Amino acid sequence: MKTLIIEDEKAALRNLKAAMKEVDADFDIVGETDSVTGTLEWFAANPMPELVFMDIHLADGSAFGIFDHIDITCPIIFTTAYDEYALQAFRVNSIAYLLKPIGIADLQKAIDKLKLLGGAGASHPATDLQAVMRALKREESYKTHFLVPVKGDRFVPVSVDQIAYFYIDGGAVKAVMESGDTFDFQQTLDELAEMLNPRQFFRANRQYIVAHKAVTGVSLWFGGRLVVQLNPPTTEKVIISKARVSAFKDWF
Repeated sequence: MKTLIIEDEKAALRNLKAAMKEVDADFDIVGETDSVTGTLEWFAANPMPELVFMDIHLADGSAFGIFDHIDITCPIIFTTAYDEYALQAFRVNSIAYLLKPIGIADLQKAIDKLKLLGGAGASHPATDLQAVMRALKREESYKTHFLVPVKGDRFVPVSVDQIAYFYIDGGAVKAVMESGDTFDFQQTLDELAEMLNPRQFFRANRQYIVAHKAVTGVSLWFGGRLVVQLNPPTTEKVIISKARVSAFKDWF
């Protein structure tokens, strides 16, 4: 993977390179720069890499100034000692925001995400850069919050991260929170399945959409099916059909 490193601290550069060797992700370091000016000169003289590691505070200013002059079309992993720039980072082609000192586990997660976005089994996942960027935009578009109507004229903001599962009860769609609270939703399960990040939620059957973190156990059931145990517990068995078992295992 042809990689450019933009970093102005020698110790941080050594640490990053050491972590890169540990994760063994076929890195080919094609350039190293330590300033906004030097980075612009590098891009003017070289083809677009497949991945960029970018520190934010450089010798001559903020790395975000680079984007005022060039369009970096490859994925970017930001490396910084500051956490206040995360939102700004994800407005460009960022796939990860790693805080220094860079840990091997965090770097591994970032590379795993890059491979996932590039396609399962891809030996050079960032080769189709446009496909990676489309996948990133899709992930950004998934719902993170819902404004749910309650009694009277009130609305309650509900975070997707706090939802354990959705289910149909008497024709009505309900969301069960990690706390055990329940909210009525106006959307159908089909509509919710399109709005939710498929990495976090799985359409178990016609009655349930379950969050990954809500799954506490899985048991074999008759006919090659599975039964999923959830927390908070359900009043009925959540059964995954034989046809959906393979997809469930891949998702989990």
